[in-house]
Amino acid sequence: MIIDQMLAPSRWLRPNGGPRYLQLRRHIEAAIQDGTLAPNSPLPAEREIAAITGLSSVTVRKAVETLVDDGLIVQRRGSGSFVAAKVQRVEQSLSRLTSFTEDMARRGMVVESKWLERGLFMPSPQEVVALGLRGGDSVARIARLRCANGLPMAIERAALSAELLPNPLLVDSSLYAVLERDGNRPVRAIQRISATNLTGNNAALLGVEPGEAGLRIERTSYLPSGRVVEFTQSIYRGDAYDFVAELQISG
Repeated sequence: MIIDQMLAPSRWLRPNGGPRYLQLRRHIEAAIQDGTLAPNSPLPAEREIAAITGLSSVTVRKAVETLVDDGLIVQRRGSGSFVAAKVQRVEQSLSRLTSFTEDMARRGMVVESKWLERGLFMPSPQEVVALGLRGGDSVARIARLRCANGLPMAIERAALSAELLPNPLLVDSSLYAVLERDGNRPVRAIQRISATNLTGNNAALLGVEPGEAGLRIERTSYLPSGRVVEFTQSIYRGDAYDFVAELQISG
């Protein structure tokens, strides 16, 4: 069914159906929900919708704005309006220290990583402090875009002492699998989670519009000896993750 036919007023506009912008909004929403309008498919420009439906541009704009506010439509500057992609939300426990690969595999999701950086470098002042490095020590960095079932989910930037990860190129999918093989898998971690707005390159990598909500997570992981093994700074999509913690009443 072409979109002109789908938007034809005879299909949805009723004299006693309430405000016209709400009738149009409900009709487009129903088309999204039943798959008539597929995820990521483009919508006509507002002036074209007005011409097809016989509604004013103001009425069409009001209907589209409500759909955008509810996340059903996304507007991309210079490109127009599109049906929002369906995002499968992931519930992540804060009580277990697991890798992204393990988390997604447990849910039956296909994991893919796109490398952004991988190698040995001179450490930044922040990395020196976080990892407890000595003068002259190198740092192993691995930065990658993590995807599940083809959807960008998170940007992970991990730093480790080169003593614990002398060859970052050995990390193929799971960093923790490599660390465990060498007896250096962390057993506990401290995480700090804060809200952020995704901008610039981070928004582009995660496939969202600048200004969209995200989560910034900073994690320091430790070996059984208490030595810091990993300092990670990650950016997660706000529409894809729910972090859950189990709390117990003391006493």
